[in-house]
Amino acid sequence: MKLGPWQLPGRVLLAPMAGITDLPFRRLCRRFGAALAFSEMVTSDTSLWGSAKTLSRLRHGGEPPPVAVQILGNDPAAMAEAARRNVDLGAHVIDINMGCPAKKVCRRAAGSALLRDESLVGRILEAVVQAVPVPVTLKIRTGWDPDHRNAPRIARIARESGIALLTVHGRTRACGFAGEAEYETIRLVKQQVDIPVVANGDIDDEEKAAWVLQFTGADAIMVGRAARGRPWIFRHIDHFLERGRRLPPPGRGWIGAVLLEHLEALYEFYGERHGVRIARKHIAWYSRDLEGGAEFRRQINAVHSAGEQRRLIESFFLGNAGRQAPASGEATPGGMPHEFRGDIHAIQ
Repeated sequence: MKLGPWQLPGRVLLAPMAGITDLPFRRLCRRFGAALAFSEMVTSDTSLWGSAKTLSRLRHGGEPPPVAVQILGNDPAAMAEAARRNVDLGAHVIDINMGCPAKKVCRRAAGSALLRDESLVGRILEAVVQAVPVPVTLKIRTGWDPDHRNAPRIARIARESGIALLTVHGRTRACGFAGEAEYETIRLVKQQVDIPVVANGDIDDEEKAAWVLQFTGADAIMVGRAARGRPWIFRHIDHFLERGRRLPPPGRGWIGAVLLEHLEALYEFYGERHGVRIARKHIAWYSRDLEGGAEFRRQINAVHSAGEQRRLIESFFLGNAGRQAPASGEATPGGMPHEFRGDIHAIQ
């Protein structure tokens, strides 16, 4: 699939997720096969860009191109300026958020609240497309609520405004993340426009990914929550789509090696104190399906240093011998599927 001048290497994309898709996680997912990884949303109010949180979201050092940055706001001029500023900072793709269902976002008439004002949608899209020389993409929901599913009309506005790619999460804003995603609307959207359409929502394994692509006719799929603690899911899905069979699941030791390298990147990116706190949620996701995980999480949530986190992770995932995560070029711990050999490198 092409996105402007970029030929994407696969059909599985990482969704933008606030508090999750920071630079360390995006780089990890890209290495494990994500064709594109969107940043956490960045406000279009550039007066707020001095905060530590926003500054971290504007960092792209070492991120493989194309770098995709999502912006959020409701004023066409401000959105255009934010797009220009992000391109100056290294963005190769600008994504516009019209899908966030969070109350604090919708109260400001941003995110999915914009779907209620189709005229404003058009003005924002046109302003941003005209402001930057890079591809502009759009992420939406199917509508504000089940009685107002207007995604097909929004899709036509997007096409006419010059949007290069459209992602549709198969729920309305009112649905939040409850219930099952409705793919019928995504299929209808794909039938309405001739730009690439990406299907998003409840895609959590290989068979589901293949079915969604077939049912909706979408050009690609986007994985969000299912990638938490499983950054290798992109390669698993791509392998299934190409060969029709699953890769074997990674072993416990191999998962531990990936987690340790993820944590080292977090400590470096945020500093040890903040990195340790950020790491806790990722540790919970990596360990959620493993025997003894509940007790392990109780223990590790009580520690406050990187060294203590490493020690407990080495013991839980790699055994009491406390084997270290592999350095670049070294073999990974036991349990690694053959197809992954050589894929674990330090996140520099």
